[in-house]
Amino acid sequence: EDNWDQLPKVVSGYRTQEKQQELLDEKIEEFKKQGYSDDEAFEQANMWVSVPGYSEHQLGFAVDINGATYDLYFWLQENSYKYGFIFRYPAGKSDITGAAEEVWHYRYVGVDAATEMYEQGLCLEEYLEKVED
Repeated sequence: EDNWDQLPKVVSGYRTQEKQQELLDEKIEEFKKQGYSDDEAFEQANMWVSVPGYSEHQLGFAVDINGATYDLYFWLQENSYKYGFIFRYPAGKSDITGAAEEVWHYRYVGVDAATEMYEQGLCLEEYLEKVED
């Protein structure tokens, strides 16, 4: 049986400034159609799509991975650190990261940093604060 449809696929990697703006504009429009004001729509959209110039995709460090099942996302969350990637926006950390949970978004930080963050349950902001101290 062919299981190619259940393998993870990188659906977004590096993005240009223009592509990032396009994605943000689309998300803003989605929220405006739901009845949000311009300012509210921007604020809501920015929880899901970074403002151009602030996206990890523009740095080339981030990938969005599309998986067929939540089992795959769970596997990625439990194993990506072994390859130097972190689950960038975990649940319960939105107040720290400024972004909603994104089960598909991973960032490369290197195996050592990823392992330490995984073992201590830290998001990137918490890790950087710890390293700076």
